[in-house]
Amino acid sequence: MNIDSINNGIVIDHIEAGKSMEIYKYLGLENLDCSVAIIKNVKSKKTGKKDIIKIDNDMDVNTDILGYIDTNITVNVIKDGKIIKKTHMELPEKLVNIVKCENPRCITSDEQDIDQVFELKDRENKIYRCKYCESQIKR
Repeated sequence: MNIDSINNGIVIDHIEAGKSMEIYKYLGLENLDCSVAIIKNVKSKKTGKKDIIKIDNDMDVNTDILGYIDTNITVNVIKDGKIIKKTHMELPEKLVNIVKCENPRCITSDEQDIDQVFELKDRENKIYRCKYCESQIKR
């Protein structure tokens, strides 16, 4: 299989195998008017298999989404065929409008204009709590 390199754009690398479609949806990549390549189950020396997403366009990538999904991800910014910036992901301290509170009694269930805000409460176990009702989600 031959996937062209990109001259200007973004490469999201070291994605846990099978998670690329989840990232594609979270980042809204279906709305882009450029080439997007999803490469699944690529051989990896570190993890055995990984996924890669190549975006043939310069864009802002929501690193909070990527850090929430997988902290092993790296984002490479490509300019003139060379990596000019490499960013490693971390668990974000706060998630805003990334996940939705599932508590039917939460104010965010009734008030549609309120942001869905979750704050990291336990980094080791990747546990977030809703800012309003304290409902817990675990990644």
